[in-house]
Amino acid sequence: MAHLLSTSCSVDMSSCCKLPCHQSYQGSKLFSSSCKLPTSNFPRKKLVLKGNRPERVCMVHATTLPMSQEAKTQPGSGSHQASGGSSKRKRVMVIGGDGYCGWATALHLSNKNYEVAIVDSLVRRLFDHQLGLDSLTPISSIHNRIRRWKSETGKTIQLYIGDICDFEFLAETFESFKPDAVVHFGEQRSAPYSMIDRSRAVFTQNNNVIGTLNVLFAIKEFREDCHLVKLGTMGEYGTPNIDIEEGYITITHNGRTDTLPYPKQASSFYHLSKVHDSNNIAFTCKAWGMRATDLNQGVVYGVRTDETEMHEELCNRLDYDGVFGTALNRFCVQAAVGHPLTVYGKGGQTRGYLDIRDTIQCVELAIANPAQRGEFRVFNQFTEQFSVNELASLVTKAGEKLGLNVETKSVPNPRVEAEEHYYNAKHTKLIELGLKPHLLSDSLLDSLLNFAIQFKDRVDVKQIMPSVSWKKIGAKPKTVAA
Repeated sequence: MAHLLSTSCSVDMSSCCKLPCHQSYQGSKLFSSSCKLPTSNFPRKKLVLKGNRPERVCMVHATTLPMSQEAKTQPGSGSHQASGGSSKRKRVMVIGGDGYCGWATALHLSNKNYEVAIVDSLVRRLFDHQLGLDSLTPISSIHNRIRRWKSETGKTIQLYIGDICDFEFLAETFESFKPDAVVHFGEQRSAPYSMIDRSRAVFTQNNNVIGTLNVLFAIKEFREDCHLVKLGTMGEYGTPNIDIEEGYITITHNGRTDTLPYPKQASSFYHLSKVHDSNNIAFTCKAWGMRATDLNQGVVYGVRTDETEMHEELCNRLDYDGVFGTALNRFCVQAAVGHPLTVYGKGGQTRGYLDIRDTIQCVELAIANPAQRGEFRVFNQFTEQFSVNELASLVTKAGEKLGLNVETKSVPNPRVEAEEHYYNAKHTKLIELGLKPHLLSDSLLDSLLNFAIQFKDRVDVKQIMPSVSWKKIGAKPKTVAA
């Protein structure tokens, strides 16, 4: 994720290195102001700012576990021809690489022979601590994750711990890593989180919009030819009573025709931040000749990828709570523990969905086929459409085959949204680039349900029901968990 909450203290990394933070989350422990991390033996690069400004760390290399032999790097999809015919590995910076989509993507790109750096403030882990939440799956610290990846594959992922809303940190990171492409997952990504209270609404907008603006300026100043692959959301479009096109729509009005950005109807402060991002990126492509791809992603489900299955320390997070959990993941966990599936309102809310394996596939396709200079591409990133009722029915049938007694109940909808509506969104551009979708099947649902059953002892049933109301958003910060 991107943004730490304040800049009023220092965290001691390797005795002398400072990281701006108010409350910095490292691994599985919370460090508050004036606390120091224990001295570390991690080798790291230290970048010092000019003038009298303080030092700050922008990169930490996790040490590797002992290995008998490192895997040999072979040219793959991450390689491209440099001048003179030599093969050069593409350098990809994954902002938000400790998160759900970011972690799976970073491992996949590294496995495909891209040179990968993760940039993350680890604030997503702090959110769980603040709200009393936890992933269904146990998650290792980012350092242990990267060490384990090195141990399993022989491949190194560089790690920059810091806040992209701090432009000095981001500038140092760009100058150090020199990315050919930036994959930007580093945003507060939950609509319910953005609707808890004023402070979290402000945090979401500031973190997402300012963070993305900083990325745009960093590309302009340090890596003008760098391709930005930005995670957007299908939620930008809302639920219009016409087909949803991929980013643009051609209209005729009073006898004149033009192709314009598709109208946006965001439904939360989170979704509004994504709309602002899209507008800022489109403007900079036009004004500065930047190249950018906006991936308007649907709802993601699943947890396993080829890379995360290599070792338990590489396991991805799986959120099932009412703040960060997504519909299908939540339903599978509810079924596994015998809790009724919670359908909000009438259950006719229809959205695009995709497997986490298709998320990483789409990102790789976008990187391998970059936008042109001055081009702002928009891809609708999903593979199938389901209503909430359809998902509940699919999970019920799959659960019954596994001997689970699955019930469904309607609960008051905490959101302000249409519960019965037309929905038909186009999604052809990624297919044309070569996307081979993993469609939701009985076997995949069985796998996801069995995964939820495996970890059901970690489920806190108090976190299942929705606890954030769009209409009752508060002004004062509050803790969501009971």
